[in-house]
Amino acid sequence: MNFQLQKYKRSVLLSRYVKLLERGELVAFPTETVYGLGADAWNPSAIQKVFEQKGRPADNPLIVHISNRTMVDSFAQTVPPAAEKLMTHFWPGPLTLIFDKKPEVLDILTGGLDTVAIRWPRHPLSQELIAQAGALVAPSANSSGKPSPTKPKHVKEDFGKKFPVIAAGETDIGLESTVLDVSSEPFRIYRPGAISAEQISKVAGKKVERASQPSANTEARSPGTKYTHYSPDATVQWLKDDLDSQETLYLLHTQYDNLKAENIVHYKGNFREMAHELFDRFRQADFHGFHTVLIEPFSAEQLQKPLVRALQNRISKAVS
Repeated sequence: MNFQLQKYKRSVLLSRYVKLLERGELVAFPTETVYGLGADAWNPSAIQKVFEQKGRPADNPLIVHISNRTMVDSFAQTVPPAAEKLMTHFWPGPLTLIFDKKPEVLDILTGGLDTVAIRWPRHPLSQELIAQAGALVAPSANSSGKPSPTKPKHVKEDFGKKFPVIAAGETDIGLESTVLDVSSEPFRIYRPGAISAEQISKVAGKKVERASQPSANTEARSPGTKYTHYSPDATVQWLKDDLDSQETLYLLHTQYDNLKAENIVHYKGNFREMAHELFDRFRQADFHGFHTVLIEPFSAEQLQKPLVRALQNRISKAVS
């Protein structure tokens, strides 16, 4: 099919969703990480609907999603030169940057913080949607605390069959973006993702630290850090004993590779596939009535890989 015709058809398809967003409604849409719950980033009533739809705590800040570099300047007070390098190298892609915010940026968006988180997603449908509708807040399109949605049906499971979703199949990565605070030095990673501290440090020419997780009594400087996340109804735990329960879903990656059973999923060292499927496996555990999900721990050597560190982060937050 002609590229221009494809682009035209995509634009027509998105027009109804753009109208919903312009009216202050919510729309779920695909990114390369997970499906996002979109709302106009300049409409406080629409943003309030996001918190209500998800059951999200008001002090959990949101990420602004953009479709070009110029849009950053509407939200960020200053852009450090090193951050400019990161945007040029990694955007569009799974990297969220935290900047000092401009005074006009809505407090409801930032959780009352003096900073704002911004990302330029890579998925072509998300880029086209934002280009037409303007900047959107877009946390994961799921009920707070539940596994993030990587398929359109996951959104429907949480929000109902009639909820507006731009359906585009499974997401590519399956885990949320890396979140990096560039508002002060040293730069700090608040949420690990597919882009590592080492990659960021090399491009920025700056030291990059991994931030400690906030306690219940401290403010969350980043989305996805303070509260329980990613949890199915089944109990999620790290595997410590033998595989002896039929009421348990086992997610393995290195050991026991000779075992085969309906309740055993073995990734044989393919951590990209494991990341891609993790949240869907959590949801499948509930669908099939498993009481527990046991996951093989990662070795110190495996944790040197950025995607494995991201997996460790998501699983640790889901562990009961």
